Amino acid sequence: MTGPIRPTSWSALLAALQDDDWNPQLRRFRSPYVFRGQGSAAPLTTSLQRLSEQPQEVERHLVRAFRKYALAAVPAQPNVWAWLTLGQHHGLPTRLLDWTYSPLVALHFATNDSRHDHEDGVVWMLNSAACAARLPAPLADLLTREGSVVFTTDLLAALSDGTPGAPAFDAEIGWLERLEREAGEPFLLLLEPPSIDQRIVQQSALFALLSSPDAVPEQWLHARPHLARQVTVPRELKAEVRDRLDQFNVTERTLFPDLHGLSRWLRRYYQPAADGDPDR
Repeated sequence: MTGPIRPTSWSALLAALQDDDWNPQLRRFRSPYVFRGQGSAAPLTTSLQRLSEQPQEVERHLVRAFRKYALAAVPAQPNVWAWLTLGQHHGLPTRLLDWTYSPLVALHFATNDSRHDHEDGVVWMLNSAACAARLPAPLADLLTREGSVVFTTDLLAALSDGTPGAPAFDAEIGWLERLEREAGEPFLLLLEPPSIDQRIVQQSALFALLSSPDAVPEQWLHARPHLARQVTVPRELKAEVRDRLDQFNVTERTLFPDLHGLSRWLRRYYQPAADGDPDR
């Protein structure tokens, strides 16, 4: 992965995010990339890794406790992957990392938090097709049969080892480690969550996960530079990007379609512009 691209205008920023989006096989503009926006150039790590220095050990306890106590609020989920996506959606530390199919949604998350206005933001671009092509053969073959480059929770659940007598978590997710050992290195796959609520739908959301919860996504990507790129959102451009996204209706009100999202949008939209900013 080369150094981050640093556009100096709105049009250059859009061009960088739409690069390589022509698909000659389909003869359509269909980007192979998925996107992740961050308000600062913080390390690309999972919430599970930020919680604990031993993510693999703590993960099973988190999932077991979440499954146990969440039943008071939601119906039982059909498999561990559905539980993980539900937990991620509600703030549980997991090995999942949020991405989106939409570069505009990624730009929203790179610019929506005023606490980072003094810092450059970043949009990560991950080549989903290239990631799928380097998966272990059983996974790559399954995606080929499905005509897809991303998994669903049902597809992953079908790969459960189902070892008699094994703890539920190990039986449902242990095959990842087995395939990793056979491959000799960690691998990354993409997961489309079920449409739990309108936030997931509106944000065009999907998740990335590594076969080992200990593997750090940023380190993994830096070791495989052809899979991803970074586009800097310069701090001096953030105010303009934010205004243009508001005009395009990419806001908290539409991405979080509830009263909380509406209130967040109104608070930001009517916040006075920073002093001395000639572009506001």
